[in-house]
Amino acid sequence: MIDMAGIIYRISGPVVIAQGLDDPNMYDVVRVGETKLVGEIIKLDGDKAIIQVYEDTSGLKPGEPVENTGTQLSVDLGPGLLGSIYDGIQRPLDKIKEMTGDFIARGINVPPLDLKKKWHFVPKLKAGDEANGGTVIGELDETSLIRHRVMVPPKLSGKIKSIKEGDYTVDEAVAVLSTESGDVEIKLMQKWPVRIPRPVKDKLPPEIPLITGQRVIDSLFPVAKGGTAAVPGPFGSGKTVIQHQLAKWSDSEIVVYVGCGERGNEMTEILTTFPELKDPKSGKPIMDRTILIANTSNMPVAAREASIYTGITIAEYYRDMGYSVALMADSTSRWAEALREISGRLEEMPGEEGYPAYLGRKIAEFYERAGRVHILAGGVGSVTAIGAVSPPGGDISEPVSQNTLRVTRVFWALDAALANSKHFPSINWLNSYSLYFEDMKKWYVENVSKDWPELYLRAMQTLQKEAEINEIVQLVGYDALPEADKLTLDVAKSIREDYLQQSAFDDVDTYTSMHKQYLMLSSIMELAAEQAKSLERGVTLEQLSKLDVRQKIARMKYVKDGDIDAYYKDVMDSIAKIKGMQPAVK
Repeated sequence: MIDMAGIIYRISGPVVIAQGLDDPNMYDVVRVGETKLVGEIIKLDGDKAIIQVYEDTSGLKPGEPVENTGTQLSVDLGPGLLGSIYDGIQRPLDKIKEMTGDFIARGINVPPLDLKKKWHFVPKLKAGDEANGGTVIGELDETSLIRHRVMVPPKLSGKIKSIKEGDYTVDEAVAVLSTESGDVEIKLMQKWPVRIPRPVKDKLPPEIPLITGQRVIDSLFPVAKGGTAAVPGPFGSGKTVIQHQLAKWSDSEIVVYVGCGERGNEMTEILTTFPELKDPKSGKPIMDRTILIANTSNMPVAAREASIYTGITIAEYYRDMGYSVALMADSTSRWAEALREISGRLEEMPGEEGYPAYLGRKIAEFYERAGRVHILAGGVGSVTAIGAVSPPGGDISEPVSQNTLRVTRVFWALDAALANSKHFPSINWLNSYSLYFEDMKKWYVENVSKDWPELYLRAMQTLQKEAEINEIVQLVGYDALPEADKLTLDVAKSIREDYLQQSAFDDVDTYTSMHKQYLMLSSIMELAAEQAKSLERGVTLEQLSKLDVRQKIARMKYVKDGDIDAYYKDVMDSIAKIKGMQPAVK
């Protein structure tokens, strides 16, 4: 450690003011006090450095030493990340538990990656080959699901001087790169400052959806691979449930789950359930492709900001290998509250509702690091950022929700009334939106069905028409409605209950492939069309309500993918019989 020591001048909660530091720079990591708490310089004022401390500052007193490491807050990137559980500043919680028990000792410093474990490295290049930043020089098996690609750090380029297959720890050199400024050792591990986005060649348009298996998302409000989504909702509306489902079922190869200031019981549930889950595609443990960052509401508030940046930087690292990564941040409201707390301690001029005036910029900087990109090595990788927002009382007019909606292109509006009525996912179909649908229309036409956009449009129009008719019902009553409007209400009910409502606890219904989604929605809309024609022939709604095909459609969600085509044919045969249906004789 570089000797750039100073002393504590003043303490204000998580903010410490130090003086006498030699050559302090913005975002330098410092060690505060006798216990060497981790902190970061966030402001410079003359000879004083203002530090946000990522650990509990109780017991600190003026005059204690402050040491500047001379490096920015960085994360260790290398094999061993997958399957790990970290706190907000990338300390491995399982290793800390072994050392100190159930509570995190202040000032404890544990390496994020296992420095003793050997990894079998297989070279992809040989001596004399050119290698630039991002070039994959070799691979190793990180888990049973993921092949770890060892890359040249982004800012280096030159020729491979030596490289050899063998078993290495993350801190040993696997290759030597000859650069213009001399020879550089390439190790399995590299460091990267969390506040600086990792470089890419260029960003790609959002043309491919992230398939989640959740019908209301995939069909009505899809998010693109490399896209951004906001999930605002009040307490108990199902934010965490949705993020759990996306972590389990989305077709991303890597999942980074950041519990940012969430309640301890919710993080405990994640920490206990995720290690037991199986990856649905391979049957292997889902933790083999998952990284958990656990930061609870009773941890120091400053660490919430660090946890967000730690998560997105790790996600970018796997993106640079060419993987599709899904980042879940739950919840960015707690991060914003931490910004408000720190801003208040710094006596900055407050913005709306006491949040700092730069809140919008901070949120935008985070979401802008998402994207589907051409990586430096020449392939394609993506980071999809899905952030939960917890507005007080579900009021999305508050600053965090509004600033999030300005930069994200998907809005899943969670509804407490739907959650209370046990309708999950509790995404309100009237208030939600996705700005990606037009960009991805070509993909749906080529990979699902030519008439998918038309089906989507008809379903949305039916749900919106239902809302309009319900307003009329409040005035005149259901019996006064014309038969056509009553049928619209029936069709909308089928869309809501037989299609959009989905059980996370049913082995079949928890995930629905795009093919099955198309057949289900197609059945509902085809039945609606035939019933409308029957009404024109004089058939009554009472006759139509007795059709067996309605029950068949209601059971479709529980039919396995392997049986769905035969079941769909049976449903369509039943619908075809309606064409000959005649009015009942009075």
